[in-house]
Amino acid sequence: MKKMSLEHAVEAFAGFMVLLSVVLITFVHPAFIWLTVFVGANLFQQSFTGFCPAAIVMQKLFGLKQERQLALE
Repeated sequence: MKKMSLEHAVEAFAGFMVLLSVVLITFVHPAFIWLTVFVGANLFQQSFTGFCPAAIVMQKLFGLKQERQLALE
C-alpha cells in the first residue's frame, strides 16, 4: 500500500478545512468565512515560500515524509 506523502496530507487537510468552514458558515455563523480566507491565504503563501505550519506539525506528530523521501525508499 502506498504511503501518504506530507504534500498530499497538507492538501487533504486544507480541503477538509475549506469544507468544514462551509458547513460552519451555513449552520453556525457567517463570520466563519474568515477560516476559508485563512486557509486560502496559507496555501497561497506556501506556494511561494515553501513554509507551511501544518506540514511542520504533521511531520512531527505523524512522522509523514515528503514525496522525494518516499521515492528514495
